[in-house]
Amino acid sequence: MKKKMSRRQFLKTGGLALAAMTVQPSSMFSASSIPSLKYVSLRPPKEKRHFVSKAVEATIEETKQKIKDEKLRWMFENCFPNTLDTTVRHGLKDGRPDTFVITGDIDAMWLRDSSAQVWPYLPLMKGDSDLQWMVAGLVNRQVKCILTDPYANAFNDGPLGSYWETDHTQHMVKELHERKWEIDSLCYPIRLAYHYWQLTADVSVFDTNWHEAMKLVVQTFKEQQRKQGLGPYSFTRDCDRPTDSQINNGWGAPVKPVGLIVSSFRPSDDATQYGFLIPSNMFAVVSLRQLAEIEHKVCKNETFAEECAALADEVDAAIRKYGTFNHPVCGRIYAFEVDGFGNALCMDDANVPSLLAAPYLGYCSIKDAIYQNTRKMIWSDNNPYFFKGKAGEGVGGPHVGLNYIWPMSIIIKAFTTDDREEIAACLRQLRDTDGGTGFMHESFHSENASDFTRSWFAWVNTLFGELVLRTIREFPDILTQRL
Repeated sequence: MKKKMSRRQFLKTGGLALAAMTVQPSSMFSASSIPSLKYVSLRPPKEKRHFVSKAVEATIEETKQKIKDEKLRWMFENCFPNTLDTTVRHGLKDGRPDTFVITGDIDAMWLRDSSAQVWPYLPLMKGDSDLQWMVAGLVNRQVKCILTDPYANAFNDGPLGSYWETDHTQHMVKELHERKWEIDSLCYPIRLAYHYWQLTADVSVFDTNWHEAMKLVVQTFKEQQRKQGLGPYSFTRDCDRPTDSQINNGWGAPVKPVGLIVSSFRPSDDATQYGFLIPSNMFAVVSLRQLAEIEHKVCKNETFAEECAALADEVDAAIRKYGTFNHPVCGRIYAFEVDGFGNALCMDDANVPSLLAAPYLGYCSIKDAIYQNTRKMIWSDNNPYFFKGKAGEGVGGPHVGLNYIWPMSIIIKAFTTDDREEIAACLRQLRDTDGGTGFMHESFHSENASDFTRSWFAWVNTLFGELVLRTIREFPDILTQRL
């Protein structure tokens, strides 16, 4: 019997090129392959852009004037609007805004990616009602996705079926693209909705469906604390890639119920080794507290708000007790994964939530002593997925294999420091590792930046734009000179 090809194999053997050439032809041309077009915008023509925001366009023009480095300025113009230009489908459904955001080269919507893709645009909503309407539509669509299945990570734009519909799991309906249980898939929609509300004061997204979806979120988190047994979720896949499936008939490695939440998969969509993924539990603490605030101040559901806050406190206490490790070189650090029995995995993965991103997501301060020790471990050879070569240095992960660095890790490193030299070094490395394309990628080889994966990965493009805007806002002198 022929084995099913993994998504990564599909992309690396030509599926990526086919998808991108079909959907996003303008981004397939690199400046290095067309010398006469060096530093000319690689955005699609205006009439072919999926969504145009006047506030985003104004921000691009204003920001370009503040960036001295010519290549970095060009990359910002290409990357920052990439989500809007190429991935947004927006309209009305049942009289309410509705937005579906594909991840890029895969025609499906991840709850994680879609939230992160539009995140950098949120501060611009007040000056652009259409942009606000689009983000509200994404909140509404994500609520429907959670109500369809709180254990799924990725969804189709309708009951279309999926390449992965033969996975062995309990509830693989046609609306699902993939059904990998990842804690962060339920955290990102809360983060998006909470900050949408904070920035606009619009409470229209918090309707009955919202509340029902959030009850499912909390129910799912509690089920995956596994205090009452294994719970209703298991997952296996017929594949030759171990990280695409879970052991023990899909239930994963045993865990001891200590208050932490099991995540069967990481935000990379790779299987966890130990079920308690600490970065995702950190994210859950932040998200549950945000949910408690919404339920208290907006929905007036005091009992549920208290339930959310209590669960956040329980998970936070368990992180402090079971989620740290006394590293022989780096001292007390946050572990990447634990099982409650005393076993710990000391590493980090580039995808967010990561240990490196804990301050970025609001769990702790960059000055937190345990975080600082953890950060030193992450950005060193004490992390088995830290790679360094001629092209650059950074964190990767099992998802694409050894010696591939994710630009996302370099961006998050810059977000989690107030050291100007460190930020400038990160921006230089991002500028110099685009492989001549003018865009960010999923990963690049540590020895050769032209060897990269995913030429169309919208999340990291807009995340790069967010970093440039943050640098201009907080450290403007860095970009007023050539890097």
